[in-house]
Amino acid sequence: MDPDLSPSFWLASLSREARRPLDGDTTADVAVCGGGYTGLWTAYYLASLDPSLRIVVLEASYCGFGASGRNGGWCSGLFPVVMPGMSPALEDAVDEVGRVAAAEEIDCHYAKGGTISLVRTPAQLRRAVSTPGFVDADAARDICGATGVLGGVYSPHCAALHPARLVRGLAGAASRRGVVIHEGTRVLRTSPGRVVTDRGTVNAPVVVHALEAWRTTLPGYRRTVAPVYSLMIATEPMPAADWERIGLRRRETFTDERRLVIYGQWTADDRLAFGGRGAPYHFGSRIRPGYDRVPRVFEGLSRTLTELFDITPRITHRWGGPLGIPRDWTPSVGLRDDGLAWGGGYVGDGVAAANLAGRTLADLILSRTTDRTALPWVNHRSRPWEPEPARWLGINAALRATMVLDRWDR
Repeated sequence: MDPDLSPSFWLASLSREARRPLDGDTTADVAVCGGGYTGLWTAYYLASLDPSLRIVVLEASYCGFGASGRNGGWCSGLFPVVMPGMSPALEDAVDEVGRVAAAEEIDCHYAKGGTISLVRTPAQLRRAVSTPGFVDADAARDICGATGVLGGVYSPHCAALHPARLVRGLAGAASRRGVVIHEGTRVLRTSPGRVVTDRGTVNAPVVVHALEAWRTTLPGYRRTVAPVYSLMIATEPMPAADWERIGLRRRETFTDERRLVIYGQWTADDRLAFGGRGAPYHFGSRIRPGYDRVPRVFEGLSRTLTELFDITPRITHRWGGPLGIPRDWTPSVGLRDDGLAWGGGYVGDGVAAANLAGRTLADLILSRTTDRTALPWVNHRSRPWEPEPARWLGINAALRATMVLDRWDR
């Protein structure tokens, strides 16, 4: 596939077998809106726990079209806010993803090498030196040989993986358990016990919203999360001499301590896949294909790679997509009394969190009391984002302020 036409490098590297759209009205026990990680993990665990359930997944495009097929491939124990008990549960989810991938023979290039956040300015050093996992400059450079390293913060709770291979493999594993997946089927609106699509209506006592940023496209949900874009680039395969200098020998993922997030990994085919924030929020929570590509952000990512590693590799792929940010930056899962369930708002840390969400939603739907159903994100309600234009002004002002603070640090 032409890399300029694909939603991501990850998706461009795979062939795709299309699944049939919904063909008229039907019934189910559980209707899942969204064919990404959250929806597919929920369906997978539900079908594993109760094979008698009729589970239908409805996906507007194809499984993995959204964030699940475009992200940086970090399966990490990170959570955007501090909540009691969440860190151990997410660290377990990192291992659970690897366990299921092995059990289901999903070749998603899973490599649990941990993650390193590099400290590269004196201001960053002052902030990071008391952080758990802090290592000195020599130890940090031994993990990742970037320029100007003064230290780092290391965590073992992260795996690098190929996100599109994971989501495609997960869809196959769910299908083998009897889950019916309809691609090319756009959800238009939902209500208790009912999902109306452009291909027909699904009546089900439980309806799961697993749409992440795209939840804002449903009537009544525009202010639930803010769709904020993150963009990525991938290099051509790089020679062994470059990798000897860069390090990342266990395929550790990497970032640094700047405020405007960057993230990267060494792919299984010897590329650097590298991304970051910086694209604007679009008025009215709009999501458009054209927003996936912002030339000045791609140029900034290329410059940052050159500055980080003193390299000028050829960039072969450029892409992006929206992630969902709740007003309080707190992801959540839940199930209402009327049968509406939801999971998401991961603020870009969704690969492991979606696995935990899927297991938790399966427990809630099947009325199972587990350690997961007692976690503080269960049934958490974030307040809505402000109406426009306040939302547009506030989010973009915060983005600009973050950039200014990073310049001061440098």
